Amino acid sequence: MVLLSGGMDSCVCAALAARDHDAAAVHVSYGQRTEERERQSFLAICRRLNIYDKLMVRNDALRAIGGSALTDEEIAVPNAESVGQGVPVTYVPFRNAHFLAVAVSWAEVLEAEKVYIGAVEPDSSGYPDCRPAYYEAFNQVVKTGTKEGRIEVVTPLIAMRKAEIVRLGLEIGAPFDLTWSCYSREDEACGECDSCVLRLRAFAAAGVKDPIPYAAK
Repeated sequence: MVLLSGGMDSCVCAALAARDHDAAAVHVSYGQRTEERERQSFLAICRRLNIYDKLMVRNDALRAIGGSALTDEEIAVPNAESVGQGVPVTYVPFRNAHFLAVAVSWAEVLEAEKVYIGAVEPDSSGYPDCRPAYYEAFNQVVKTGTKEGRIEVVTPLIAMRKAEIVRLGLEIGAPFDLTWSCYSREDEACGECDSCVLRLRAFAAAGVKDPIPYAAK
């Protein structure tokens, strides 16, 4: 089981899962600004990686709760340069718990024993639900709260730098050309939000060109 948002990191996770297992993929839309574009990426990545078992669900709670620039149109998505210390406004409160709950539930039904998620701690925006301690704690919840207690959430990228993730993805054939990471636009990536800038830096550091389209500056 792999949580696949359609972004760069989750795409590499999906490629790893498809390489090593008979994989199924989960996508959660939650009213984010780029939800339609991310859904397109999810479907295209699954086709490219020959992942046939797919689950697409919608979580209306996160948009209703708000408190994030990704789900509240009244909160502007900041440029990377204006992101200061602390957790940025693009953090969606406790989002990964919602995603993992869906994936673990479906894993029980399919009798899957691993749930892959592309959480990354270095070269990230500093979201608290991307820390190793979070997944250690979540695995205790899964062990206690599932029938057999055998499902494990795995985070193969969590200690990697973004350039390392790009290199790994190229090595295993992750379809970066199908991914989408921009926080604000669905036609062309803005190239200015924190997610775009981290991605562009990673490809530059890896010595390759990012294959997705960016808006002209």
